[in-house]
Amino acid sequence: MGMEKATEIVLAWELCEQGISKSAIARRLGRHGATVIRWIVGIESQGLALFLDAKQQACKAPRAGRQVDAITKRRIWAIREREEECCGQKIAYFLEKEYGTQISVPKIYEVLAEKYVLRSKWKKNKARGAAPTATAARQVIEMDSVDFGGLFAFTAVDIFSREADVFLAPALTAHYGALFLRFCMCRRFDRFAELVQTHGGSEFEAEFALQVWNYCGHHRIARPYKKNEQAHIESFNRTLRKECLGWNKYQPHEAPHLNSRVEAFLQRYHYHRPHLAFEPMRPPLNK
Repeated sequence: MGMEKATEIVLAWELCEQGISKSAIARRLGRHGATVIRWIVGIESQGLALFLDAKQQACKAPRAGRQVDAITKRRIWAIREREEECCGQKIAYFLEKEYGTQISVPKIYEVLAEKYVLRSKWKKNKARGAAPTATAARQVIEMDSVDFGGLFAFTAVDIFSREADVFLAPALTAHYGALFLRFCMCRRFDRFAELVQTHGGSEFEAEFALQVWNYCGHHRIARPYKKNEQAHIESFNRTLRKECLGWNKYQPHEAPHLNSRVEAFLQRYHYHRPHLAFEPMRPPLNK
């Protein structure tokens, strides 16, 4: 412990004896309030001289080693590979559960960095403005994707007219995202909308992001963890599951049969099934 810190502790005690509050002492010394409280409590229980001596000895004491042994390192690497590149928190869970070893998450990431190239998945949110609204058809089209195991449904809905479309694909890639974009915009949405909104998934990047400008004036990416920004397409996705494809898992070879089911569902959705958004209730395309 340096002389400067010892002087601060003595000054804090003298101010306390003068009846000055601990919070005022902390502000005067530029210290955290909890630190000053810890000093005062220690001095009250040990005395000023003994407290200063104890602090001095603590600073001189050798620190415990913080290195992770080779066996634990191998366990950390094995767990990461076994659990399909899981995060540090999950590795800590498995270490304690299987080996009774407790290691901090930051230390686990240090060990992982010795063998793997770690990339942060965090991306700074971009300013996106308020969630879009529509007063006419073709102003805002929301798009999303739904996982059905070996098949994926790309979905789109006009948030004003409630017209919708579905495209089944064998993979969740930007290539199929671009095929879906061309398919639904040409078939359903008159080839152009003022704004197309998607989430930030990889299926709406790359090839999709390059082609989307051929079909809209603006492409907006909804803010993550803000489900209300994609409320219309989320509602349609629930309807697609409930009234058409369910919560089953499908394989790519089932696509022809499922496409027939989807087309029958869209026909019913657009021309027969009344929609609660309209007053009086009516189907989206039965006006």
